[in-house]
Amino acid sequence: MDITSFLHYSFIQRAFLAGSFVAVTCAVLGMFLVLRKMSLIGDGLSHVSLSAIALGLFFGLYPFYVALPVVVICSILILKISEKAKIYEDAAIGIISAIGIAGGVILVSLSKGFNMDLLSYLFGNILAISNIEVIISVLLSFLVMTVLYFYYWDLFSTTFDEEYARTTGIKIDFINMLLTVLTAITVVLSVKIVGLMMVSALLILPSVTSLQLAKDFKSAIFYAVIISLTSVISGITFSFFLDLPAGATIIMVNAAFFILALFTKSLSRFYQGV
Repeated sequence: MDITSFLHYSFIQRAFLAGSFVAVTCAVLGMFLVLRKMSLIGDGLSHVSLSAIALGLFFGLYPFYVALPVVVICSILILKISEKAKIYEDAAIGIISAIGIAGGVILVSLSKGFNMDLLSYLFGNILAISNIEVIISVLLSFLVMTVLYFYYWDLFSTTFDEEYARTTGIKIDFINMLLTVLTAITVVLSVKIVGLMMVSALLILPSVTSLQLAKDFKSAIFYAVIISLTSVISGITFSFFLDLPAGATIIMVNAAFFILALFTKSLSRFYQGV
């Protein structure tokens, strides 16, 4: 089969469209999360998604409609627990994550007949993405990117110097909540792309890879977007022709880019030192 006929398949077109929008969103949002040392929030919220999706399947509802509000609420709870209980944010993430995955396991054990459906959410199945899921992915990705665009400087300031941002009148608490809610939306969007087990990698890997190559923040975002887009598109392509799981293949391509970036950076340092 040649590449031309491959692109004619409607399910490939849907996968490329939804995957591209989610890839760009993850790359830009992931940069702020990595630099603010909030990378683990994606992993924690993905565990919450397990419980929310299992709840939707248990009651015969479309899982996405249940997962989105539940994960957003839990993202806000993480902030509130860290503030009220005066504990570090990673501990709050751990608490919500543990409750989320425990609830999901209980729901799975109580129900029968949807384990295969749940499996597709655990490991991703972008090649089976439906038209409605494409529309939801595009619209919500556009929403997240629009919010990031309008609050770019506030997010930039709080990322690099929170105290200075506070003195300039930026509402730090609001920005922190905004970033957390946007992350929750993006996590739910990414579930169909790479699965619950690998969502955090899609948020983290393009960003940490670009930081090995870039010399300023804007170029780092640009590199992250290119790496994320390339990983998703090539991952889908490889998975189709090699008969591999799409989500895992996307993450492995991302990992390959990261290793290549580390090697390039090490080689550059070596020649500079010679």
